[in-house]
Amino acid sequence: MSLLCPEAGLQAAKQEEPPTSDNVQETSAANRTEKKQEKQVLTLGQLIKKYPDTFKIHGPHVKQIALTFDDVPDPRFTPQVLRILAQNNVKATFFVVGSRAKKHPDLVARIMREGHVIGNHSYNHPQFHKLTMSEYIDQIVRTENILYGLTGYKPKLIRPPYGDITESQLRWAKREGYKIVNWNVDSLDWKGIGKEKVKKNIMASAGQGSIILQHAGGGSTSDLTGTIEALPEVIRELKKKGYSFVTVPKLLKVPKDK
Repeated sequence: MSLLCPEAGLQAAKQEEPPTSDNVQETSAANRTEKKQEKQVLTLGQLIKKYPDTFKIHGPHVKQIALTFDDVPDPRFTPQVLRILAQNNVKATFFVVGSRAKKHPDLVARIMREGHVIGNHSYNHPQFHKLTMSEYIDQIVRTENILYGLTGYKPKLIRPPYGDITESQLRWAKREGYKIVNWNVDSLDWKGIGKEKVKKNIMASAGQGSIILQHAGGGSTSDLTGTIEALPEVIRELKKKGYSFVTVPKLLKVPKDK
């Protein structure tokens, strides 16, 4: 918004006046404040509050829950999770790592074929705050192009690895029409914990509009047996409580593609 003074003569007169010491001090103080704000690093909680339309950790207060699975595709675990979801008629959201999608395109195709939604989980799972902007953008766009070739659409949803993102990266995502999706229920299954602990971590916090974080892929030493064994019981018990399972786009009422 322009703040030009409508009285042109008055504006010109003011421009010709030499700056006073008070004006110089005020300008200097304003510049220092602006620079301080630029350097300030906001926490994830502060970013969520500042960008509520772009950065999501849960849906509206309704009896719906979104199951999400990170680090896919992985031939050890992803097919087992897909089988359980199919048996229980549940649709979920899978956040795909681009380098893994290149290695296992058949699994990405299966995820799509069985009615689930794909999200972007970077190309090789770095911590975003350690990347330059160009490196960060490359992580998103490179994966997006791979997924577009496999699925026919460019995912609107981005899940940052480790839930980690900076304000400048978030602003770029907002400008480009993405949604950043973290979670408000963490199964902690990546720790290799057993079935009962996974189940307890989910059931203790799951509620209306929850986005639940689980994994259907991992590193070479990952053990997701806990998730695979707990998942049928988690689905069954939450259904008994009256919850229905939806994809993240349905929960947030946004399209799955840009």
